[in-house]
Amino acid sequence: MGGISYAASNGEPGEVTVFRTVLGAVLLSAASLVSANTGVAFVHGTGKQTDALNDYWQSGFVNSVRQGLPNQANYTVINCDFGQYMWDSQAAGCLAGQLSSFINAKGITDLVVITHSNGGNVMRWILSNPTYDSRYPNIINRIRWVNALAPSSAGTPLANAVMAGNVFEQSLGWLLGYKSDAVRMQQTSWMAHYNANNLYGTSGRPALPKGFWSVVGSDVETAFWDGDSYCGGYHLNLGLEITQAWLASCSDGFLECSSQAAAGRVWFYDTSHTAGREPLSHNQSRRQCFNLDVILRNDV
Repeated sequence: MGGISYAASNGEPGEVTVFRTVLGAVLLSAASLVSANTGVAFVHGTGKQTDALNDYWQSGFVNSVRQGLPNQANYTVINCDFGQYMWDSQAAGCLAGQLSSFINAKGITDLVVITHSNGGNVMRWILSNPTYDSRYPNIINRIRWVNALAPSSAGTPLANAVMAGNVFEQSLGWLLGYKSDAVRMQQTSWMAHYNANNLYGTSGRPALPKGFWSVVGSDVETAFWDGDSYCGGYHLNLGLEITQAWLASCSDGFLECSSQAAAGRVWFYDTSHTAGREPLSHNQSRRQCFNLDVILRNDV
């Protein structure tokens, strides 16, 4: 499965979907020659998690996605401290340890990784720096591709605001975890430096060794009379609508579309694939909203 490069590209939704479908068939066909054992790993975003299944993803989302596996027991939900810098032993080190344990315990030969937000950065660190940790090459070799839900690949102006100590430090605490190293890292200028020097997959940089496919959230809707606005929690979506005023018009309330699309390739922008062409807020892109879980299930 190695040797396939992925350049940053938005592409046309239909064209990219067909490309992924064909590529997936090729990879799985090749993997079947060695009796592929498929697994899926859910990698959370910023913050320290001890029960990400319930506190970050929610069991309904995870259980729906893993129905796409030949063996539904072949899944893992990562619990690490992503309040640290991406390369930290508690971040990428912890992720590498838990992925390695999962791969070894289940005999996984074909791994689909589903990340959200800053989890995409931690995963991209592993993909970009195979010699940094002796566990990285084996993980990379097992990965089919990474499905990155709303990845913060180019950072966010809201991290700039939090580190500057303005009001967003309090109002975004639930999302960012206040002034942690992970928030400091996701400042736009800092991510520009990491993308240019330490990470692969962005424009002008080497391609990642495995596919990094982004799902981009483009808007936040909070009309109180609209039931769709309540998916994932109305109060969380309302907070994202407030912070969206600090961002470009195309954003999910936390990340601008340009940041989400900065690394790898765009799989799709939310409204091109979701039920009812509904946008995905940053909160909804980790929830059982508008058929997202079914799209991911079918991809596995």
